[in-house]
Amino acid sequence: MGRVAIVTGGASGIGQAIVRKLAQAGNAVAVLDLDADAALAEAKEVEAAGGTALGLPADVADREAVDAAVSRVAAELGRPTIVVNSAGMSLHRSFLELTTEMFEKIVRINLSGTFNVCHASLPHLLEEGWGRIINISSSSVHSGVPRMSSYVAAKAGVVGLTKTLSLEFADRGVTANAVAPGSVDTPMLRRTIGAGDIPQGFLPPVGRLGVPDDMANAVAFLASDEAGYITGQHWSINGGRSTSSW
Repeated sequence: MGRVAIVTGGASGIGQAIVRKLAQAGNAVAVLDLDADAALAEAKEVEAAGGTALGLPADVADREAVDAAVSRVAAELGRPTIVVNSAGMSLHRSFLELTTEMFEKIVRINLSGTFNVCHASLPHLLEEGWGRIINISSSSVHSGVPRMSSYVAAKAGVVGLTKTLSLEFADRGVTANAVAPGSVDTPMLRRTIGAGDIPQGFLPPVGRLGVPDDMANAVAFLASDEAGYITGQHWSINGGRSTSSW
């Protein structure tokens, strides 16, 4: 049975793959993205393929914008019951070069943004008595990564938030899980390699970089009825890179 899904950061990279996978499974999908034009374009792509979608601009760090977007989703598509937080931003700076403002910006987007979307959406999930929250974290939280302290700290916070949500709402039909991508071939990773923050030619143990669909497949399962007994988990989808640095 098709449901209504919200995917933040849904206009590119991992988020875009998740949007398309959830739409293929028969769900109506709200594509939330900071880039309004890209969100609208992605929604049109989904509809051209026979799905149902709504593209909305949203800065996840702006609670008023998030509230407005979730309200529109409920009004135009129906109550959302699948929430995927994929919007994020990385930053590479040595710890002593990092300013308070830089640190807080990364935390605001990656962690507070996840909080905002979950907090605004949860009443709809609870009203329906069924819900799936899937938050995108990072394999970097297992080991830490040099020059990424703000990002790793924020994504570790996402894991803690997810586990707490899973406990608070497990008896009300809502599951909460996190998916931790490793090195996935996205525009963000290419920029990181180009800046020299990941060695050229780096590959995880399976011998290839991940692709967005590797993440989307895991998210689609966690969003399904079949995953109703899975909650509070942190799935590492990283080609074997779980405990090593880049």
